[in-house]
Amino acid sequence: MFFFCGLKTQARDIANPPLKSDFIVNDEIKTGADQLEAYLPLLKGKKVGLMGNQTSIVGARKEHLVDVLLREKVDLRFGFAPEHGFRGDIERGEKVSNDKDARTGLPLYTLYGKNDKQDSIIQSIDVMIFDLQDVGARFYTYIASMHRVMELCAKHNKELIVLDRPNPCGDQIDGPVRKDDKFKSNVSLHKIAMIHGLTVGELAHMINGEEWLENGRQCQVTVIPVRNWDHSKMYELPVIPSPSLPNHLSVRLYGALCLFEGTDISVGRGTDWPFQVVGYDNPVYGDFKYTPGEKAGMVKHVEGKGQTMYGQDLRGLDADQQKFTLKYVLDFYNKMPDKSKFFARPEFFDKLAGTDELRKQIIAGKTEDEIKASWQKELSEYKQMRKKYLLYNDFE
Repeated sequence: MFFFCGLKTQARDIANPPLKSDFIVNDEIKTGADQLEAYLPLLKGKKVGLMGNQTSIVGARKEHLVDVLLREKVDLRFGFAPEHGFRGDIERGEKVSNDKDARTGLPLYTLYGKNDKQDSIIQSIDVMIFDLQDVGARFYTYIASMHRVMELCAKHNKELIVLDRPNPCGDQIDGPVRKDDKFKSNVSLHKIAMIHGLTVGELAHMINGEEWLENGRQCQVTVIPVRNWDHSKMYELPVIPSPSLPNHLSVRLYGALCLFEGTDISVGRGTDWPFQVVGYDNPVYGDFKYTPGEKAGMVKHVEGKGQTMYGQDLRGLDADQQKFTLKYVLDFYNKMPDKSKFFARPEFFDKLAGTDELRKQIIAGKTEDEIKASWQKELSEYKQMRKKYLLYNDFE
């Protein structure tokens, strides 16, 4: 067993006595958080902060990492909450406030928006833990949260421990690579492929290695890698990562359907099947009908709320077989009677894509094959860069 401390240091052995469960199932996937024996010694006698949420679970009983750390007498001082909140029940884009965790009383702070207390908060600890379950798409904002934590830790010379988790879409790399800082945003922060094929631990090393932190700073990063997983293995998340990704199929379709958020097309928010259905308020889009309403975590910003949507039912697809595709976006664009209305939020669509070329290619009538061919050079260069930071065997 190894852990990796900093980008340019060598991996070194640590004392790692096997857990009892290792004798039962030798090939069981164990996340970084499951390996208490690997990281608890690193926290002894130190003041600790945590960025986590409902995906920060430990073991088969799915105990929250906060509860485990407190039970183990770790001096846990605060939690940083990502976009959907510390318990994962806040809607996309809604305000995450400084508060307390209702279950433990742990002080909570947000990294979103302007927060003058962030520097003093990080100065109050010795080591920071990051444990969020990413889904493998550049526009999923948990990786932007990790970047912000790395910035703070690098600025104040604090160690960051990343408890790595499998990427449920880590078997693929696709989509345009963001190049121009003009399209840099919370949904396109890094110069990586749209479907990036990295775990958060691998990305943390890439951020350091490519000197993407402010002023080229380096963050002292220790990654606790996943056991018994590699990029060729399918992984179904044990806990939903956010309210709109309720199952394995929605996670696997997310990369292809999230581009619709730059349009007024519904992807099923406000139904029981977000990111598993697609529709708009015109029968031209398909025979399948549904009506978005109000669901927990999806009350606001629901496209087509109260209206009948017509479109495609994707619920019967084999989740493991789903990979990034433009076919859904191209199909709806081609069927729209007034195509000038398709890109309702063109600037946001471009930020999601990391470029304005994709939108222009769709308008120009390019096919999926033609569009994908146009980004192969940059994608090939990204793949070569990515190889330097892999912690696990690749899928190809």
